[in-house]
Amino acid sequence: MLPANSVDPVTRAKQYATLKYTFALADTFSIFFVLLIFSWSGYSILLARWISGAVPINFLAQPVYLTIAFAGFYLLNLPSHFYQSHTLEHQFSLSRQTISDWIKDELKSAGVSFVIGLTVTLIFYKILAWFPEIWWFIAALFWIFFSLVLARLVPVLIIPLFFKYKKLSDEALRSRIMNLAHALQIKLLDCFEIDFSKKTLKANAAFTGWGSTKRVILADTLKDKYSHDEIEVILAHEFAHYKLKHLLQLIIINASFTLILFFLIFKTSAALLHFFKFDSLSDIAAFPVIGMYVVVFGIVMQPLGNWISRVFERQADAMALQVTAKKDSFISMMEKLSLQNLADRNPHPIIKWFFFDHPSIDERIAFAKQK
Repeated sequence: MLPANSVDPVTRAKQYATLKYTFALADTFSIFFVLLIFSWSGYSILLARWISGAVPINFLAQPVYLTIAFAGFYLLNLPSHFYQSHTLEHQFSLSRQTISDWIKDELKSAGVSFVIGLTVTLIFYKILAWFPEIWWFIAALFWIFFSLVLARLVPVLIIPLFFKYKKLSDEALRSRIMNLAHALQIKLLDCFEIDFSKKTLKANAAFTGWGSTKRVILADTLKDKYSHDEIEVILAHEFAHYKLKHLLQLIIINASFTLILFFLIFKTSAALLHFFKFDSLSDIAAFPVIGMYVVVFGIVMQPLGNWISRVFERQADAMALQVTAKKDSFISMMEKLSLQNLADRNPHPIIKWFFFDHPSIDERIAFAKQK
């Protein structure tokens, strides 16, 4: 392969995307096979038994097992993760992050993921124990509740761990955004900018939060390189998701997927548990079986989830174009984003079907031209 900077932008984007797709598939299948081997070899049972004998306090056995399992899977995936999130980004001149800064962020990210993952999994096992016949339904209800709580906490607690917040310094742009929100009857806490440029050259913007935490967040890499008209179109798209209740619909859809997954586990896991010599689903040693279900179900349902997301994105594009009447700004914004983020503008239909939760750049530009 030619050095990333020696080829034209379209070829660079294709190279970058191909590597991303390849590693995503490899990671998915490697996780499944690690879970399979961990179960089939009997190591999961041995680990659970060892913990049961080594930990004198019975209720600590589950968190200790999960801590060891999560740490093991994390370490096995770490080389691939480092290449994708650091080496590859530098190879394609998309990152400014030093290794030391990457390590700091990775420790914070791993810590947050561990706390959330451990908490959710332990609650899942409590639901499994307390409601053995309808746990699959209770767990889906819990997922709705958890998703709403997380949506409220992310902008307040999690994003500030990785980026510095400050009020948007461009008062003219802030007024535009606030006026746009007012016109759409959206109440904002305020508009903020974050220091994306210290880590990446990519651009992003978000309308995040829930209730009193609703806010606009602009990456400085976007704020400093895009016109006010282009940024207004971007935010109109984000506000459209809120007006069209896409977040609520996605939470319900994901909860439905979770309900289907857990019901399938409830109805079909007995044979697998017997094959791997696990006593029951509530046995912590059977945790890898649940993991295998999650991986396989995720692969099967990903195309459907992506299709639903692409429908929502197209609807948000349509509303943004209608509200702002800035077709040319939408198109120029898409052109800039495709170059800045090295987007695959025209993916193969199979790639789009499996990986794309947004319409491709070329599709979105063609859609805007028709308006």
